[in-house]
Amino acid sequence: MKKLFIALGLTMVPVLMSAKVVPGSLITDNMVLRQNGKAKLYGTATPGSEVKATPSWDNVTRSVKAGTDGKWQLFVETPAGGYTPYTITLSDSPSKKGKANADDVVLKNVLIGEVWLASGQSNMEMPLKGFAGCCTEGGYDEIATSRQKADKIRFFVVPLKQSDTPLDEVSSTWTVPSPDTSPDYSALAWNFAKRLNDVLDVPVGIVNCAYGGAKVESWTPREIVETYSDVSLDPADIEKMVHYHRPVLMYNAMFNPVKNYTYDGIIWYQGCSNVGRHEDYPARLANMVGHWRKEIGEGEIPFYSVEIAPYDYGSEDGKSWAPLLREAQWKATDIIPNSGIICTNDLVKPYERFNIHPSDKTTPGKRLAELALNKTYGKTRFPVVSPHYKSHKFEDGAAWVAIDSPSDGICRNYDIEGFEVAGADKVFHPADSVWFKWQTNEFVVSSKEVPEPVAVRYGWRDFLPGNVHGGNYLPLIPFRTDDWQP
Repeated sequence: MKKLFIALGLTMVPVLMSAKVVPGSLITDNMVLRQNGKAKLYGTATPGSEVKATPSWDNVTRSVKAGTDGKWQLFVETPAGGYTPYTITLSDSPSKKGKANADDVVLKNVLIGEVWLASGQSNMEMPLKGFAGCCTEGGYDEIATSRQKADKIRFFVVPLKQSDTPLDEVSSTWTVPSPDTSPDYSALAWNFAKRLNDVLDVPVGIVNCAYGGAKVESWTPREIVETYSDVSLDPADIEKMVHYHRPVLMYNAMFNPVKNYTYDGIIWYQGCSNVGRHEDYPARLANMVGHWRKEIGEGEIPFYSVEIAPYDYGSEDGKSWAPLLREAQWKATDIIPNSGIICTNDLVKPYERFNIHPSDKTTPGKRLAELALNKTYGKTRFPVVSPHYKSHKFEDGAAWVAIDSPSDGICRNYDIEGFEVAGADKVFHPADSVWFKWQTNEFVVSSKEVPEPVAVRYGWRDFLPGNVHGGNYLPLIPFRTDDWQP
């Protein structure tokens, strides 16, 4: 493993033998730069040379001196977002009589708008074309019509790589949506970008940086992970791990090369690989987010995540551990500033019990976008607060569960699924009677198998989808009234 990763690292070292300025791997044709502010440009050039950047929107030249290592970075002031394509000319050679130099780099078809980093594991990686045996619902309809967004959405897909040392560059480029390019776009991020574009009416750029199966520790730097006593960073131990569980290596090879770009926010779908380690998940996710924000250097940019979907993990002890990880995801939002999360309990079909990749990536993409529209862009008409548990009591052989529903109560009062009750024996049974008392916003839940209930749960299993929605059609968040072990 050691030789492999070192070899990967060496392939990314820039060659500085030419005077020609070399932009960083995200600084390419077709990119989207953040609007109404400063956007960072960076790359390499001859050490000590003066690098100049001249964008066509204002024709103002900014310059900076390349360091002794050849690295340079500077900021350009960007205008309001729009669909006008611009150019940026980069040079580290003196101009001759106002004419362009042969070694100048001209970046073409540059748009100004909003830029988001999309990361996590396979449900964020899952492309419009789907995975083998895992379909993306409506994916090929989106592929077929993707050219309609050619001047509105752009994607930069980070290749799947690992490295035991931090890399500076990746082999990819910004692409324009078309049936030839869009099949590999993250389906969830695509739908997120479409919704943002439809509402904000400015271009949206997505840096798609996800690795299927990755743990939160995979996206965290060595100096943090080495403080986790349960994680070995010994190369011999890492070599034995299934590749997608390896710590640090995705951070080095995939996040580190894209951290210098200027982002408006981060969307995140990850957690399945941390099921069973719910106790430390909130703190570790917070550590990762804090470090990412520090490296990006734009302050506490938004961090919006997705609750892991219902899936039967088939644990050897027969217990459900995923609900505790979902609970940990919500707890993480309490300790991560400027963060939020969407619920997905309602977004799987019965046949997807053993499919960890639900086919519906449209709805979670839209929910994430509406979370961003509300909290980041001030579009408060978009609802973002799901109905959630408020309190409970037990009377006459039933559980009375009060719900805090922020928007016009509950949409369903019949054929309600997802509730269970238990007696003193701590054995849960599906509720065979559930009705909603709209006057008090309470569910009355009972089971013939449990004459004297002492606990009630909703959606509290690895795979127990519910069908309760608030008046805003956001799902009821899974909950439990007990603190029993799985």
